[in-house]
Amino acid sequence: MKIVLTDAQTVVDELVSAEPLKELGEVISYGLLRYEEVAEAVADADAVIVNKTLMDAHTLRLAEKLKYIGLFATGYNNIDIDYCRQHGITVCNAGSYSTNAVAQHTFALILEHFNNIARYNQYVHDGKWKRSPTFSPFVYPLNELAGKTMGIVGLGAIGTAVAGIARAFDMNVIAFNRSRKNVPGVMQVDFDTLLTQSDIITVHCPLNGDSEDLFNKKTFSRMKQGALFVNTARGGVMVEADLVDALQSGHLGGACIDTLRVEPMEEECVLMKAPNCIMTPHIAWAPVETRQRLMNIVKNNIQNFLSGSPTNVVS
Repeated sequence: MKIVLTDAQTVVDELVSAEPLKELGEVISYGLLRYEEVAEAVADADAVIVNKTLMDAHTLRLAEKLKYIGLFATGYNNIDIDYCRQHGITVCNAGSYSTNAVAQHTFALILEHFNNIARYNQYVHDGKWKRSPTFSPFVYPLNELAGKTMGIVGLGAIGTAVAGIARAFDMNVIAFNRSRKNVPGVMQVDFDTLLTQSDIITVHCPLNGDSEDLFNKKTFSRMKQGALFVNTARGGVMVEADLVDALQSGHLGGACIDTLRVEPMEEECVLMKAPNCIMTPHIAWAPVETRQRLMNIVKNNIQNFLSGSPTNVVS
């Protein structure tokens, strides 16, 4: 079979290879196709593997042989599911491949906010510790996580993993989830209670009609004075301009952001002028081990499809 990768550079680098897929057929790998290039590139493909490439009626119009679309991702909002159903194209996502990675990155951001590691490291490398009158210069504030209340929005695999880490730090953990879940050490509460009681709110829900713009001027204003807002989920769950206002006013103590509504970041992104805002470029999911696991899941999905027992099917 002919397997076409449309945006391989979003997953593959010198440490993570698409070599496992070559066991299944001929692999044609494109680094990052532009929208107008996709249709011709996939015209004679039997299978297409994408991450964020838009697969719609236009880009799929020439792909008469295509029977399978695999995703280097869990989310599939870039796939026209109705079109695929009408044309007998099976779509499979990658399932829960990044749980530990995203939970780890969530706490890396939180710890950076409360421990100021980067700023203290710079202080030392600038030679300022050498000139300090004391052995422990209190240049930037440090705060303990123990005893603080962590509010988690979304108790899926990632939210549950974050809860476990929070408990290891002796934090109080509350959560808001659409359905009841029995997670040890976690008290489920309504959304307003989560907003008003949490010292840290971290978002781990999918982007859908219920969660889009969930964090806005009104909800930010309901959060505790000085609270920290963390988003490693999807940029669309927050109104970026409202977050900037909440930070500039001093109502929020900080924000840690890994995802934006438009990615890569726009030249005039409003968050660039936000105080106390730590940002990373949508890399929470991307450790080497995580991407290797992802590649193996994608390979297994194709193998299962070929054997007649497809897995992780979304359409």
